[in-house]
Amino acid sequence: MVKRYAGATEALKGVDLRVEEGEFFGLFGPNGAGKTSLLKILTGQLQPTAGSATVLGIDTARDPMAVKAAVGIVPEVESPPSYLTSYEYLYFVGRVRKVGSLDARILSWLDFFELDGMRSTLCKDLSKGTRQKLMLAAAFLHEPRVLFLDEPFINLDPIFQRRLKDWLLEYRAKGGTVFMCSHLLAIAEKLADRVAVIHDGRIIASGSLSEVRGQYDDLESAFLHLVGKP
Repeated sequence: MVKRYAGATEALKGVDLRVEEGEFFGLFGPNGAGKTSLLKILTGQLQPTAGSATVLGIDTARDPMAVKAAVGIVPEVESPPSYLTSYEYLYFVGRVRKVGSLDARILSWLDFFELDGMRSTLCKDLSKGTRQKLMLAAAFLHEPRVLFLDEPFINLDPIFQRRLKDWLLEYRAKGGTVFMCSHLLAIAEKLADRVAVIHDGRIIASGSLSEVRGQYDDLESAFLHLVGKP
């Protein structure tokens, strides 16, 4: 898969990846390596310049709306509409996604993220951490088979990092698939079944944690070596 932007900037240079159903897959790379471009192509937000991407049997370029309907997406920047309250935002997402028992599901996720006291607060008045929790709740609301997460742990305190980590492991155990981009390698190392490292638009390493770690004791050390920052 190739992605070029105006000005001949090549963000992705022949990326080839396969993620199995029920797998927790971690993608890591320095800033500007191509992670977000790849994530946007996989979720139907961008079209590749060359090549193709398929998610749940759906071609992401030919039917981007079907992909968006089928998956859960957490973008890197938390951005719920500023003019809606927390509850109104989740209600809007649920109506768009035709979620059944919507009120019960909303209340369940507000409780999970301890947002009950914020249900009537406008999104523009929420802290970064609270907006992140709201974006996670919106992605999980319709119980998707695949989650695409871009820095899901950012802005969360250790309590909710742990709570989210445990929920994601349970989600995977029930057959869900997770594709996660993150700079928090210590957390990712505890979650991922397989990982890949992207650098300058190319996949430079891919495999199980032990295969990518190689001779190094942890994923962080291996990552720094792979991207030339020992």
